[in-house]
Amino acid sequence: MTGIIDPEVPLHGVIPPITTPLTPDGEVDVASLERLVEFEVAAGVHAIFALGTGGEGPYLTDDQRETVLDTVTRVVARRIPVLVGVTDIGTRKALHNAAVSVAFPIDGLVSTPPFYGSVGEGEIEAHFRALHAAHPDLPLYAYDIPAFVGVKLPAELTVRLAHDGVIAGVKDTSDEEDGFRLIIEETRDLPGFAVITGSDITGDAAIFQGAHGMIVGVANIDPHGFVRVYDAAVAGDWDAARSEQERLHKLRLVAKIAARRISGFSATLGAFKAAQVHRGIIAHDLLQAPLQNLDDRERAAVVELLRLQHLGPIG
Repeated sequence: MTGIIDPEVPLHGVIPPITTPLTPDGEVDVASLERLVEFEVAAGVHAIFALGTGGEGPYLTDDQRETVLDTVTRVVARRIPVLVGVTDIGTRKALHNAAVSVAFPIDGLVSTPPFYGSVGEGEIEAHFRALHAAHPDLPLYAYDIPAFVGVKLPAELTVRLAHDGVIAGVKDTSDEEDGFRLIIEETRDLPGFAVITGSDITGDAAIFQGAHGMIVGVANIDPHGFVRVYDAAVAGDWDAARSEQERLHKLRLVAKIAARRISGFSATLGAFKAAQVHRGIIAHDLLQAPLQNLDDRERAAVVELLRLQHLGPIG
């Protein structure tokens, strides 16, 4: 299905990688997901990214993924683009996820390189070419997150895939500044190609360098703040952008609250969901196994940090 992204205009702005709210029995909490999506759209975000890392996409069953896709696309109702993560350990499984996804009115696919088995540049290139060939009418965005998949998406390969029309953009969560800068420089004159930072901390700096937007987890809690960063940055008001980014940097500390007891991934997603519960967006802060939930002391610490940021219940 062809989406609403203009191929001549880079994907841009603030794109929250939304969480997937769960019920106590581990199923998708549809009512909470509806509230979350409407909260993000009302905040002025520029697109929604569902079933990504923050959405626990690789942990969900096909039925759960379809519930998420049905809910998100129904609530968004074509107001802004919807991107869908199809990441999986191998190309055939990612192609399956994509085939499930395109039955819904989505606007782009997102995939990391394949993982688990060791892969090199040749396997990574073949993976993205196969995904593009299967769905040539939908923009495909590469997702570089080596800390999670165990392999770095080479900047030079990213540039080659961009110029060959295989990928429409890249989300860079690699913390590798040299490659990030190279991609910006080598794709600057390529119509429609988007360079997106995945850093909650350096969004203002990324826009200053020439990036087009940010896919940032803390936008699950405070999308309005990131919209202010983006608007100030594109307007050239760097003092305002920096000031708001520094405030959001303090908010990002929620991810560290439980990090000594459980994994950093569980601690981060658990804190995001606990914050969403406090703000009245979702009903439960539960994670999909094997991820571990926050305990009551950690939940209280999340609430206190939000209080210091003047982030209470919405509405």
